[in-house]
Amino acid sequence: MIIKSELVKRIKDYFNLNIYETKVWIALLSKGIASAREIADLSGVPRSRTYDVLESLEKRGFAITKIGKPVKYISVKPTEVIEKMKSGTLQEAHEKVNSLITLKETAEYSELEQIHNSGIAPIKMHEITGSIRGRTNVLSRLREMLESAKQEVTICTSVLDFEDKSRVLMPVLEKLNKDSIKVKLILSGDTEKIKKINSRLNLKAKYMDTNARFYISDKKDIIIMITPENSEDDIGIWLQSAFFTSSIYGILENSIKSN
Repeated sequence: MIIKSELVKRIKDYFNLNIYETKVWIALLSKGIASAREIADLSGVPRSRTYDVLESLEKRGFAITKIGKPVKYISVKPTEVIEKMKSGTLQEAHEKVNSLITLKETAEYSELEQIHNSGIAPIKMHEITGSIRGRTNVLSRLREMLESAKQEVTICTSVLDFEDKSRVLMPVLEKLNKDSIKVKLILSGDTEKIKKINSRLNLKAKYMDTNARFYISDKKDIIIMITPENSEDDIGIWLQSAFFTSSIYGILENSIKSN
């Protein structure tokens, strides 16, 4: 059996295996059940390494050991492997999230906060700025900035962009409403969709024909999106400056009044 190198590369990445593990698993799948010697011959993996690789695959749920003389190995169906991996990934993610939640209650976390605060205190307000690249990073920073608002949040974007970020925006805005923090929503696009958003959030979003996309927290923090809404990559500029942000806020207010 000739195992194609391109297939090995693709399977290796999909299933998070090394090259030997991939070759051995493919060889075992082709036989269904086989001894280590047979698998070594089929896969091209040195026999001295095949036993270790099979043991690793068994622990990870890719193979089953059949006791006998000689010991043989049974392949596990790819569909079953995928289901096991899905279950394991979800469990690991759940445990990681719980670990991160409890981390905030530790002395180590408090010490990190103190180190950060002592380092950031001397920085001038207008020096706190940076670019944010990637959808995940933009959403994370956006959530953090909006959740920190104490008085007011202003969002100016398109309906499509708002819907695209709704998984983050909706829960945050609902909480802000509940906490009696003022929310101003200015949207461009489909007016019928704007009405539905208003109804869900109990807001009075205003329509404005603009391509601008930015988010303001307490008139001092702002994230300005610098890529089009249909761009493959989200890029935003975050700036913490009361002067600049208040200026943008004032321009927006004047534009709304003139409409």
